[in-house]
Amino acid sequence: MTGASFASRLLHWFDRHGRHDLPWQHPRTPYRVWISEIMLQQTQVSSVIPYFERFIARFPDLPALAGASADEVLALWSGLGYYSRARNLHRAAIFCMERHDAALPRTFDDLLALPGIGRSTAAALLAQAHGDRIAILDGNVKRVLARHAGIEGVPAATEIERKLWQVAESRLPPARMADYTQALMDFGATRCTARRPACVHCPVAADCVAHATDRVALLPTPRVRKAVPERSLCMLVLINENADVLFERRPPVGVWGGLLSLPEFPSTDAARIAASRWGVPMAEPRTGAVYRHRFTHFTLDITPCILQIRTRAQVSDDASTWHHRDQLADLALPTAVRRVLHAALAVS
Repeated sequence: MTGASFASRLLHWFDRHGRHDLPWQHPRTPYRVWISEIMLQQTQVSSVIPYFERFIARFPDLPALAGASADEVLALWSGLGYYSRARNLHRAAIFCMERHDAALPRTFDDLLALPGIGRSTAAALLAQAHGDRIAILDGNVKRVLARHAGIEGVPAATEIERKLWQVAESRLPPARMADYTQALMDFGATRCTARRPACVHCPVAADCVAHATDRVALLPTPRVRKAVPERSLCMLVLINENADVLFERRPPVGVWGGLLSLPEFPSTDAARIAASRWGVPMAEPRTGAVYRHRFTHFTLDITPCILQIRTRAQVSDDASTWHHRDQLADLALPTAVRRVLHAALAVS
């Protein structure tokens, strides 16, 4: 097999070791491929599968997704992270209903124009759903090609990414594009991994430049990591005698954009004083254990300030709403907020 092309060797490996029973492969419709590709951005397959199955059960096709409210979509996405993906899915579905006859567009340029779809995602959709001969270049594929072709430099750099696209396009097989695209992604995720790659069992090791020059651990070139800043805040857990909890809607953009969250304050004193805006007597809240949540670019320490009141305080703005504690599972809440609430309500 060493004399065969890169693609043919990878396909041979895929036939024996690839993933053939992923839920979006049966049936492999454009809609199901699209949902999976968006969910798989920066998220592992094992984490995506249960979310995908719940999402498809609730929104089995594009019209169902477009007809849902943003809250319904975000609630099913809750815990998967990177919530702009869910907002863009919903926006794109509505756009397709209005401009593309209730279906995903068939051309690369039209797909690229949809919210949340970049070059590699559009290509993956066309290759897997339609068998188009087009290259992809997600994070796993960048690592595979950088090692095999011996390309140094940070993959996100413009010139390095251009070289990787050229390599990706030069290695396309004449057929079986859906399988080849899946093979590349599977191979990067399970064999040519970032740490401890299985070079001994690699089907393309014979002509891998990184393997031949003992640079597997050095490629792709890592970006220089900056120190991750730390931030802290207090979240007010306001609970009334009916076991209702007060939430605030976050702005549509930024961290947790569009989701429900707990009112945030820079300190426990600020939370205590601000509670008066809902007509709450200025009582001393009970503080819970600090919860640390790690984002990509910073670490957030959250101190819950728990305040129980006898009546439902007056909500003075449209962004604030009460929800009973039994409804929390159905709300569009960030994972960090859900965990803070779980701990706070357990001791309230």
